[in-house]
Amino acid sequence: MGSLPSHPREFVSRTTLPADDSAASAARGFVRAVLAEWTDPAIPASPKITGRLVDDALLLVSELVTNAVVHAGTTIEVVCRLEAGHGPPALSPLDVDEPVGVVIEVADRHPSRVVRGGKDAWRERYGRGLQVVGARAESWGVTYRRAQKTVWFRLETTAEEPETAGGPFDGASHREPYAEEILVTAPPHDRRDGAAEWVDRGGPSFLAEVSELLAGQLDQDMVAALAGQLLVPRLADWCGVWLSTENGGMRLSCVWHADERCIEALRLVLEKDPPPARLGTTGIPWPWPKGPDTGGAGGSAIAFPLVTGSRCHGVLLLGRAGLLQMTDGVVRLAEDVARRVAQAVVTARRYTRQTTISRALQRRQLPAFLASIPGVDTAIVYEPHGQGQTVGGDFYDLFPMGDGRWGFLLGDVCGHDPEAMSVTGLARHLVRLLAREGHGVASVLGRLNVAMAEESAESVALSGEQARPRFLSLLYGELEPDPVAGGAHCTLASAGHPLPLRLSVDGSVAPVADPQMLLGIGEGIQFHANSFDLVPGETLLCVTDGVTERRSGNRQLDDDDGLSELLRGCVGLSAKAVAERVRQVAHDFDTGPVDDDLAVLVLEALPMPAPVPGAARVRRRG
Repeated sequence: MGSLPSHPREFVSRTTLPADDSAASAARGFVRAVLAEWTDPAIPASPKITGRLVDDALLLVSELVTNAVVHAGTTIEVVCRLEAGHGPPALSPLDVDEPVGVVIEVADRHPSRVVRGGKDAWRERYGRGLQVVGARAESWGVTYRRAQKTVWFRLETTAEEPETAGGPFDGASHREPYAEEILVTAPPHDRRDGAAEWVDRGGPSFLAEVSELLAGQLDQDMVAALAGQLLVPRLADWCGVWLSTENGGMRLSCVWHADERCIEALRLVLEKDPPPARLGTTGIPWPWPKGPDTGGAGGSAIAFPLVTGSRCHGVLLLGRAGLLQMTDGVVRLAEDVARRVAQAVVTARRYTRQTTISRALQRRQLPAFLASIPGVDTAIVYEPHGQGQTVGGDFYDLFPMGDGRWGFLLGDVCGHDPEAMSVTGLARHLVRLLAREGHGVASVLGRLNVAMAEESAESVALSGEQARPRFLSLLYGELEPDPVAGGAHCTLASAGHPLPLRLSVDGSVAPVADPQMLLGIGEGIQFHANSFDLVPGETLLCVTDGVTERRSGNRQLDDDDGLSELLRGCVGLSAKAVAERVRQVAHDFDTGPVDDDLAVLVLEALPMPAPVPGAARVRRRG
C-alpha cells in the first residue's frame, strides 16, 4: 500500500495493483486504510469522513477496478486525495473552510478502450461500474492520456460532522467482522431518520433515476443487483432480492449490504428462509433475520412482492437496523421501486426467452462438428455480422458421403434476417440429402435451385402477397482422397459465389471453377461442374463475399485480384494459418467494423505418410 506524504496538508496516497481476481479486494483495503489514516485526530485540520462516505468509496472503487481488470487487463493504479472546492480533480491545498471532497482515481494502461457511460454500456454484463458511479458520486469523469486512461470520482464531505445515518468513520468500525458476529449491527438509537427526510426531498427524482437505470436491462439477475445498489443505503441498510423460478419456487438472486463484508453472511441466513411464491400486492412486515450470536440486536424488515398484472415474479426484502421503523413515505417509495423492478424483470425474461429460442434455432443451421478427411487438412473461420447471433446469412458444411468421398459447401443467402437464416438450414440439409442419394455436383445445384423456387411460391401463397425473392450463392464440391499417392480428386461448382482459388506448390494462384448464375433466379437454369486434382502441398481457398467485398473507402479487398495476391503469400502455411491470415487481413483492410458475415473454408492436400513395414505385416496377419 502507498503511504501518506509527510506534509500533513497533502492528503494524497497511491498504490499499484495487478490485474487479477484480488485487485478489487486489495483496492478496497487500500482505500479503507487511507481514509482511516486521514481521520486520525493527530493530523491537523482532519476532515470528518463519515461511514456512509467510506461505504460509497469502497463500492465505487471496487466497481471501477473490476471494470479495469475485465476490460483492460493491465496493471492498475489507485490514487486517493482530499481536495477543497468543487469540480474535477486538481492538485490544490486543502482548506477546511471550503467544501472538501474525497477524490479517487483508477488508471489502467489501455487508453484506446472507449469508456461508455450511456444506455449502451448497460448492455454489457460487467459494465455497470460507471452507472453506479454516476448514481453515487458528486462528480466523475474520464481522462485519456497517450499511454493511460483514468476514471475518477469525487465524494463530498465537510469539515463538520454531518447529521447522516452513516455516522463518523473511525477505521475500527470498518474492520473485518468475525464470522460469529451479528449480521447487521444496530446504529445509535438516537439517530435521525435521514432516509425519511431524503424521500421527502428527492423521492420523485430518485424514481426517475431508477426508471432510467433499469431501462434496457436484459439480464434479470443484473436487474436484481442494480436494485440492491440503488436502495442501499438510501432507503435501507440491507436488501435481498428473490426471483421466481419456472417450477414455482424462489431463488435468492442478490444480497446487498451497506457494509459489504456482511454480504455473504447475510446471504447464508436469508437462503434458509425463502419467502412464499405469492405475498399479495403490497409490502408486508418480515421477521428480522437472525444469525448466530446476534447479541439481541435487530431492526425492521419489509417484503415487497415484485408483481406485474396478477403474476408475482419475485420478492424485494428491505431491512433497517436499530429501533427506527420505515415511515409511510419510505414504504410508498419502496413499493414504487418494486413495481419498476418487477417490470424490468419481466422485460429481461422476455428477452432471455427470445434469445434462447433464437439460439436453439440457430444451432440447427450449422453442423455440430466437421468431418475429418484423411489426407486433407481443413479449417473454417465463421463470423456472423448480426449482434448476438451465432448464425447469419453465410453458412458452411463438411460431411462424409460414403465410399471414401466427402462433400463440402460454402453459401451466402441474401439478407441477415430470420428468413435468411431459415434458408441456410433448408439449403444445408437438402444438399446433404441429395449428395448422399448419389446426385452429382451439377444435379445437386439444379435441384436446390428448384426447391428454392418452390419455397418462394409457397411463401407467396401463404402470405397472400408478393414475397421478397431469396437468392443464394453457393459453392459445392466433392472430394475423393487418393490413399496411395496422396492429395484428392475434386469436383465442384460455383453458383453466383466468389470463385475458389487453388494455391499451387510453386506459389501460383488460379480459380478452379467457372462463374454461374445465383440460385433462386429461375427454375430452368442448367449448372455444370469443374474437376481437378488437388495434389499434396496444394491449398484450396473458398470465401464468401464478406471477404472479397470488404471495403476501405471506394476500394474492395478483391480489387486487382487482391485475394489472389493474399493467397500467394501463404505458401507453406497450414490450412488453419491460411484461414486466420485471410480473416485478419479482412479485419485490417479498414479501420471500421466488418459490416457483413464472414466465412472462410480452407482445404490443404497432405502427402500420405510412408507405410510402416511392421504395421503392414500386422494387417496381413489379421
